[in-house]
Amino acid sequence: MSTTADVPTLLARQTGEPQLPTVPTFSSSAEERTHRKQRLAAAFRLFAKFGFGEGVAGHITARDPDEPHHFWVNPYGMSFSLIRASDLICVDEHGTVIHGDRPVNQAAFAIHGGLHAERPEVIAAAHAHSVFGKSLSSLRCMVDPLTQDACAFYRDHTRFQGKVLVLDFEEGRQIGRSMNGGKAAILNNHGLLTVGHTVDEAAWWFITMERTCQAQLAAMAAGDPVPLSHSEASEVQAEIGTPYAGWFQFQPLYDMIVSQQPDLLD
Repeated sequence: MSTTADVPTLLARQTGEPQLPTVPTFSSSAEERTHRKQRLAAAFRLFAKFGFGEGVAGHITARDPDEPHHFWVNPYGMSFSLIRASDLICVDEHGTVIHGDRPVNQAAFAIHGGLHAERPEVIAAAHAHSVFGKSLSSLRCMVDPLTQDACAFYRDHTRFQGKVLVLDFEEGRQIGRSMNGGKAAILNNHGLLTVGHTVDEAAWWFITMERTCQAQLAAMAAGDPVPLSHSEASEVQAEIGTPYAGWFQFQPLYDMIVSQQPDLLD
């Protein structure tokens, strides 16, 4: 997974005004924390809007800017559709809730706690039991470069073959190691998991990966899809698979959900 400084060359070719937006920087950790929590709440509202909820399953996390071993996450049992920034809880490296008055999902701590510990460069991670991600995970296959959008994951995701129900911190670390620096994992018979250098990036990778799984399953059902060549897929991946591209593609969704549901910022 490359760095946030890697702007896709296609986007970088623009000249003159106006310029493309840049990933924000912050004057204080408090300001950055507020930003991450608001983006996290927006991501949950979007996951609800797109139908990624499944009972109490699913979680998105954001590393705390002051305490890198702590992360912010959704309270256990709270609907994605209701989450506000102020509802998020903060969990330490032992799984103890240190901010907030609701419990943490133990699976969330096992997966994300281990993952964040194993991959210190990851700021945010997203996992949910979305329909098409679950379906593709049961086929024990990878995301193939069948479409332009699918190329974001070309040679940048893995398939994790561990336990289906993850309740062990070490299993989360194993997921992190198995990703080999990549942006996503398909958990066998379980679903999708994506990571990013920003909440925006991690959330966008999940959204587009789920839709990519849907397209792949539809193509497989219709016939014998023909993937792009290695050179074609690699060229497209270099354009749309960077952290900046992931961050940038989330911005219209963020603007939309805040306009429709401004209470999420509270």
